[in-house]
Amino acid sequence: YRVHLANPAAIQKYSGLKHSDDASDAAWLAEMLRLGVLPEGYIYPKAERPIRDLLRKRGHLVRLRTSLITSLQGIVSRNNGLSLPGRMIKQLKTNHVAPLCAANEDLALCGEVSKDTIDYLGRQIKKIEKQAEERIELRPTYKALLSMPGVGVVLGLTIMLETGPIDRFAKAGNFSSYCRKVPSTWISNGKRKGRGNTKNGNKYLAWAFSEVAEFARRYDAASRSWYDRKLARSNRMVAHSALAHKLARAAYFIMREGVNFDHEKCFA
Repeated sequence: YRVHLANPAAIQKYSGLKHSDDASDAAWLAEMLRLGVLPEGYIYPKAERPIRDLLRKRGHLVRLRTSLITSLQGIVSRNNGLSLPGRMIKQLKTNHVAPLCAANEDLALCGEVSKDTIDYLGRQIKKIEKQAEERIELRPTYKALLSMPGVGVVLGLTIMLETGPIDRFAKAGNFSSYCRKVPSTWISNGKRKGRGNTKNGNKYLAWAFSEVAEFARRYDAASRSWYDRKLARSNRMVAHSALAHKLARAAYFIMREGVNFDHEKCFA
């Protein structure tokens, strides 16, 4: 039998029904399928799920490491009044944490445990990245993702594996919505009446494009210039989300057409 994956977020039953149970729900789904109006989700190919899950685990470890770095920075700041950049905490050859925590035994142990865990997570992240790059390569139509500011091999693989076939998205707006990079508001007569389901989409793509936007903001002059213009009219969160939305739309056309990133088209 062919399996159909129903999308529960897009299915609404008649709210005036007096009775509902598993049998009636199944009958309702069967009726929508018969009529050809059953909202369906994409069933990811079984063979590619393990490597996709491996990169999801990498993202999980990256977020754990970031939370530990942020916590350690707070500890150092509260006790010494110093600001310790994350890149210095992650350095393996030189321990910048121990001298700052040596004055107190409890503080020293806190710094030691945090630094050891951060270093361990860093090694595990590298191990995952190495295996992922050995197991799979960017498909020809997706290789142009590497021309985008902020996208390296690992983030490119993450975007490719989480996206799947790009032709399942009719327009760039559909893809950016799937990436959770569009606002969700209900408006009637020019007035805001509430919010929709802002979490309807792929949280891993949402995280990936947030990372892309952050790297682009740091290291790409055109992206930084556009971000600064947006920041002057709003705030950091809005400007960052807007840049991520821009890059998600650009990624859609890059994957669909197989063309390189064009700064003029993206930021015109």
